[in-house]
Amino acid sequence: MWRKLKKTFIGDRKFYAMVLAIAVPIMIQNGITNFVNLLDNIMVGQIGTEQMSGVAIVNQLIMVYNLCIFGGLSGAGIFTAQFYGQGDEEGIRRTFRFKLWLALLLTGLAALLFLFQGESLIRMYLGGSSDGGDLALALASGREYMLVLMLEFPAFMLVQVYASTLRECGETVLPMEAGIAAVFVNLVFNYILIYGKFGFPALGVVGAAAATVLSRYVEAVIVVGRVHLRKENYPYMKGVYRTLKIPARLVRDITLKGTPLLLNETLWSAGMAMLVQCYSVRGLNVVAAMNISNTISNLFNVVCIALGNAVAIVVGQLLGAGRMEEARDTDNKLIAFSVMCCIGAAAVMALIAPVFPGLYNTNGEARTLAMNMIFLQALFLPQNAFLNASYFTLRSGGKTLITFFFDSVFVWCVSIPVAWVLSRFTDFNVLAIVVLVSVADWIKCVIGFVLVKKGVWIHNIVLEKQ
Repeated sequence: MWRKLKKTFIGDRKFYAMVLAIAVPIMIQNGITNFVNLLDNIMVGQIGTEQMSGVAIVNQLIMVYNLCIFGGLSGAGIFTAQFYGQGDEEGIRRTFRFKLWLALLLTGLAALLFLFQGESLIRMYLGGSSDGGDLALALASGREYMLVLMLEFPAFMLVQVYASTLRECGETVLPMEAGIAAVFVNLVFNYILIYGKFGFPALGVVGAAAATVLSRYVEAVIVVGRVHLRKENYPYMKGVYRTLKIPARLVRDITLKGTPLLLNETLWSAGMAMLVQCYSVRGLNVVAAMNISNTISNLFNVVCIALGNAVAIVVGQLLGAGRMEEARDTDNKLIAFSVMCCIGAAAVMALIAPVFPGLYNTNGEARTLAMNMIFLQALFLPQNAFLNASYFTLRSGGKTLITFFFDSVFVWCVSIPVAWVLSRFTDFNVLAIVVLVSVADWIKCVIGFVLVKKGVWIHNIVLEKQ
């Protein structure tokens, strides 16, 4: 029995070396990014509960845009990984061009939405009790932060187009290096501009936004500049701007596969924002506590996210090369490895839960609530690791319609109704509501297990389209 389990779920040293070579740079990049975001959050949190809450609300809304870009590019990314597995450099260039056009469209739409409806979106989260705070100040802080932060959109868009293509072709180091440089720029200028150091004015939340914008452009210059100055290292990027035309058939194929991913990420991220809105009706302290707990949770979630990306890259390349049984075996081991790593991450997260909220300049009720939310997020982290790995498994084989129902449809049809009803029509503690929403994901765990085990995702979509 043990030998069978070991053979199915545990790889050899070569396997883990290969996985970590892909996942660790992504972990480092995302980890440093989230660590600096954590410090950024703490710095803003030193100003006051209202400012921290306003910034947290805007970041929740900006996340919807970020994940729209991620989801939109992911559809083309499935083809990129499989083109790379086949050694088709022109195919990679064409998917890059598709990404660029789509990212421009999504960024334009997001800018219009936030410019004309941004204040209304922020108000949605400030409909609960003030808990002794100033809701008008929270709104004003959020509005100021959003208007400046929107300037990052072009740089963020460009980095995502380049970095996603590089990762899908097995190059994870350059995006990591650029991300590290960017987050240190962000950290230094957060300190300077938020508090007014070295002769600069103290700009508060506006300073935090300005530092983020500056860091995004530094990241873009490094990624784009390195790729085009060292084209011999990235042969699939040579001549990428020779034309911006894309074969109609490829546009159709990517659109068919990618639209569910775009809709999924958009609806899922909007669903996450809606869940936070459901919880926010319980008061400003809940908004503050969720900001604190989500900040530390995001830092530990990099393990889950990086290993999910490893599933998409490794399994996608194996499928593109026609090595179907190897893809199945590798996927089993990757899922098991992801869950085990996240059990370790959850243990560390639980250990620091009592200490971390004390770093914020907020009231005792918000700190206690944040501590308990961190405990809960740690408890459900291994569950989220399995769901994330299952999602990327289905996506690697082009089963994007299934992932659409698996992810965003579930959120809107199960998670949000549960949170909406419990937050508005019961007197349940907000922690109990969070637990019940997470427990509802057990349904999705069963569905994911069945779909992965049946192998519905084992397809070479590039070969099938030729």
